[in-house]
Amino acid sequence: MSEQDNKPTAAAATGSIPIPKSSRGVKGFFSDVRRELKKVTWPTVPETNRLTGVVLAVCLMLMIILGVMGTTFDTVIHLLTSSSKRA
Repeated sequence: MSEQDNKPTAAAATGSIPIPKSSRGVKGFFSDVRRELKKVTWPTVPETNRLTGVVLAVCLMLMIILGVMGTTFDTVIHLLTSSSKRA
């Protein structure tokens, strides 16, 4: 075994993953995309509607929580800064 066999390859030395060479072009890319999309399990309409409702409900809850927190902090800051002017 020579010393060259013990040396790490350029990909191993840099920690990167070697990228496979592809020369199929744009047509090959879109055929691969089409093939992969056929493997996807798409949600049903009721499941999509339910999950959309969940997302909207979470957004509404966060809007309310952040609004209350913003108003609270604004009030506290206003009280702290206005009380210092009395002295």
